[in-house]
Amino acid sequence: MTQSSQQAQQTIWLTQDAYDKLQAELEELKGPVRQEIVARISAARDEGDLKENGGYHAAREEQGKLEGRILQLQDMLERAQVGETPADDGVVGPGMVVTYKFEGDDDEAETFLLGAREIEPDGLTVYSPQSPLGAAILGHRPGDTVTYAAPNGKELRVVVLEAKPYVG
Repeated sequence: MTQSSQQAQQTIWLTQDAYDKLQAELEELKGPVRQEIVARISAARDEGDLKENGGYHAAREEQGKLEGRILQLQDMLERAQVGETPADDGVVGPGMVVTYKFEGDDDEAETFLLGAREIEPDGLTVYSPQSPLGAAILGHRPGDTVTYAAPNGKELRVVVLEAKPYVG
């Protein structure tokens, strides 16, 4: 893998709105939420014997989850590439709502947003550009048939039907 393809896999594509929401969540977690958990740990510690103090252990577990989420958000925001709404040129890329169907399958077509999984708009599944399907269709146009390896190793063929910019 080249350095540029490794870098592309590490990039998280976000709209400005999605970036702002994640930034606001991070600030809330680092500020009021963190302070509230620390206060609960302190209050539980003041109760005495920590071995049998359920409130203390629950607050510590919650603190661990909080710190993990803070690290996850910081990492995502550092790797984020904030993009404008993509051009309506039919080329599949981050920020596009893509409709596709499996080749030879007469079932209903499926639609998803190619972008960051942290933001799931109502009614749309979100696929990362680094996912097997996302990486395979990136740069393709309606009418293109693309083959990719599913996580179970099976080769799948999909036909891109439509790619339009997501307008939230």
